[in-house]
Amino acid sequence: MPFRHRPMQAMQVGLAGYSHFREAEFTTWLAVTQNSERCAMGTQLLIGSTETPSARGKTFERRNPLTGDVATVAAAATVEDAARAADAAAAAFPAWSATGPNARRALLNKAADLLVAHVADFSAAMMEETGATAAWAGFNVHLASQMLREAGAMTTQIKGEVIPSDKPGLLAMAMRQPVGVVLAIAPWNAPVILGVRSIAMPLACGNTVVLKASEMCPRVHTLIGRVFREAGFGDGVVNVITNDPQDAGAIVGALIDHPAVRRINFTGSTKVGRIIAQRAAQHLKPVLLELGGKAPMLVLEDADLDEAVKAAAFGAFMHQGQICMSTERIIVVDAVADEFASKLRDKAATMVAGDPRIGKTPLGAMIQGSNVETVNRLVADALAKGATRLAGAEGNGVLMPACVIDHVTEGMALYRDESFGPVVALIRARDEEHAVDLANDSEYGLSAAVFSRDIARALKVAQRIRSGICHINGPTVQDEAQMPFGGTNASGYGRFGGVAAVAEFTELRWITVATEPGHYPI
Repeated sequence: MPFRHRPMQAMQVGLAGYSHFREAEFTTWLAVTQNSERCAMGTQLLIGSTETPSARGKTFERRNPLTGDVATVAAAATVEDAARAADAAAAAFPAWSATGPNARRALLNKAADLLVAHVADFSAAMMEETGATAAWAGFNVHLASQMLREAGAMTTQIKGEVIPSDKPGLLAMAMRQPVGVVLAIAPWNAPVILGVRSIAMPLACGNTVVLKASEMCPRVHTLIGRVFREAGFGDGVVNVITNDPQDAGAIVGALIDHPAVRRINFTGSTKVGRIIAQRAAQHLKPVLLELGGKAPMLVLEDADLDEAVKAAAFGAFMHQGQICMSTERIIVVDAVADEFASKLRDKAATMVAGDPRIGKTPLGAMIQGSNVETVNRLVADALAKGATRLAGAEGNGVLMPACVIDHVTEGMALYRDESFGPVVALIRARDEEHAVDLANDSEYGLSAAVFSRDIARALKVAQRIRSGICHINGPTVQDEAQMPFGGTNASGYGRFGGVAAVAEFTELRWITVATEPGHYPI
């Protein structure tokens, strides 16, 4: 199937994270998306350089969450197909790992250009398969292109060192080398960003990859594979497998078990992450896990409340709260709690949900009705146990407005359970010490935020919060391609991004060269 080119005016202003996606850029992306043709609905497996049907001819349907119409008919891989993809990646590894860093950089930069050129295809696929807004789809493509450029820049930064040795005439070196085939498992919620992130640095480090696409967005993830093929990556360097949801366990298990697969990275739920880690541990294969979150945002008594409200609303409700870093808990000190609650109530009241195809509301559709039902249950439980609703209402179908629930306490499910929807819990703290205790009262540890005008104080508070990421006077939802991204505890381990990712996708080896005759005791 030909991959259509649609030129697009290049964006002139760089982004420093999700929170800086501006209205002007939204307008550009929206215009391109609305003027595009509808993407073709059929996708096949990408094994080697060939798009191929499932070995048994099986397919599955992904339906538009808003309309129920078929969005994509995708090839449903078998275990045999998964093995073929891993074999193709293994066969491509010797040549790709020997490719020079500047050649790898040029290909990654070309892929970045093509990603942007095909923004209309990606946007249409995201809107149809996941109910995303045009702004969110456009931002996905833009940040993913930055990730590819950052990965390209890192190809010459995969460094070793010379280590002093006590042995006369011995040159001792620590060298980083590619590991082989990397299995990348990406989710649906930020499908271009997280799909590209899962394979960009492995490729930069000289590895080949198998991308196991999300069942929720098979066309989006297949489009990523097509971009790499069009950019000129060799046969088998990038492979994409799509599968029927009921076959996911068998497909992932077969890929983890495959002897050529030497590293796994997974972004998704903590429940599934534990299963993947346990399976990989049987083979002693390292895994990078970026899992769930229950991100706290602390508002101290000296905070700029207007700034805190803006950041809280963005962090809690961007993409309908379907982001791993979403602000799930706002922990506000009693001294300013009432004033903050009033301001946040007014802000949330403006954040209504609507059809993302029309593009006139800040919130679009959630991925499926069952997720809305989960949020409704969490809210109902909290209200029944004494919480109060400041803003929002029950979700209807896959649409749900922004909800703010005040006076949330530890006996409520909303206090602990990740909602992954457009609801935020307002938790009141006696003072700073209590706020830190509340922030750390969670099994998760991905992102956090602290608001205070006293930066030294806020920095000390940030250092006491158990999370992989913490932002002072900024939202919990932020990302940049070069930053070390990852969590602790039930939010996973390992880091994507920049120099930190090099360690995840290379093997550190000790190599020595004897330059003079040795002396041995026997």
